[in-house]
Amino acid sequence: MFGIESSDIGIDLGTCNTLIFIRGKGIVINEPSVVAVERGTRKVIAVGEEAKRMYLRTPGNIQAIRPLRDGVIADLESTEKMIRYFITKILPRYRFIKPRMVIGIPSCITEVEKRAVEESAFKAGARDVRVIEESLAAAIGADIPIFEPAGHMVCDIGGGTTETSVISLGGMVVTNAIRLGGDEFDGAIIKHVRNVHNLITGEQTAERLKIEIGNASPDKTIEKVEIKGTDAITGLPRRLEIDSVEVREALKEPITQIIDEIKATLGQTPPELAADIVERGIVMTGGGSLLKGLPKLISKETGVPVILAEQPLDCVALGAGKYFEYAKGFDSSRSIYDSLNG
Repeated sequence: MFGIESSDIGIDLGTCNTLIFIRGKGIVINEPSVVAVERGTRKVIAVGEEAKRMYLRTPGNIQAIRPLRDGVIADLESTEKMIRYFITKILPRYRFIKPRMVIGIPSCITEVEKRAVEESAFKAGARDVRVIEESLAAAIGADIPIFEPAGHMVCDIGGGTTETSVISLGGMVVTNAIRLGGDEFDGAIIKHVRNVHNLITGEQTAERLKIEIGNASPDKTIEKVEIKGTDAITGLPRRLEIDSVEVREALKEPITQIIDEIKATLGQTPPELAADIVERGIVMTGGGSLLKGLPKLISKETGVPVILAEQPLDCVALGAGKYFEYAKGFDSSRSIYDSLNG
C-alpha cells in the first residue's frame, strides 16, 4: 500500500530553473533555482520566482542565493531547503508518504557532486533517489525510441552545462559535456557591453537581451532594445540602445564552443550509428536550444539535420519522471544500459 500511495517525482535540478514532474499530473513546478535566506540564521525567506525578484536587490539582512552553479550543487544546505520547499508545495503529505525521486544530472559531474545531489534529495524527504544523465532523461522526455538498435543524438543545453550524447539500446554510446550553457551566454553579453560600451549591466538585463533579440544566425531584420546600467567611467546610471547584430557577436564564442563539442561527439561516433544520425538528425533540448537561429547554425556547421524538441524546456524533467516506467524490473544499482547489456 505504501508503494501504491507514494508518488514518483522527476526533477530537473537546473542551474537556472528547477522543474518537477509528478506521474499522472505532469510538470507541476517550473521556478527559478533561487533561495532567499536571512543572514546569520539562514532562515528561508522566499524560494523560486519570489526569491528571483530579490536576487541582487536584497537589503543587508537578506541574501538571495543561486545554490546551483554549472549544473552542480554549490550550496548543499540551500539546495536541500529549495527541494524541500517545492516538494512540500506540491505534496503536502510527503512527510507521511515519502516519494521516489529521479533527478537529472550532467554526465560531467564527479562522484562527490553526484552524492551531494542524492544526499540533498534524501534530506528533502525522498525514500528512494535515482540519478539519470540529463541527455538520457531528455531523450526519454522527447519520446525518442532509445531502446532501438539505432543511433539517436541529443544535445541538451541547460543553464550551466551542455551535454551531447549518442544513444542506442537504452544506453549512451558516446557522451561529452562541458560546463557551459545559458549562464555563459548571459556572461558573454555582460562582458561585451562592458568592453565595448563601458556600461555595467546585471544578469537579468543580459538574459532579457538574449531572449528578446539574441540570435546565432544572421537575420533579415535588425532588432534593437534599450537597456539601462551603470557607466563604468562616471559611475552614473545610463541608457543604451543595443541591436541584435551586437548580441550575436557577443554570443559567438560560447556558441562556437558548443558546436565544437557537437562535432567532437560526432567524430567519436561509430560509423553505423553516425549513419543513423545523419538520417534521423540531432534533437535539441534545454532552454539554451531556444536561442534564435541556433538549430539552423548547428545544422549548417555539421551537415546534419537538427530538430528542436517539442517541449525543449521540459524534456529532462519529463524523462526523469518516466524513469521508473523504463527501469521497472532492473536492478536498482545498475543503469538502464548496463541492465540491457549485462
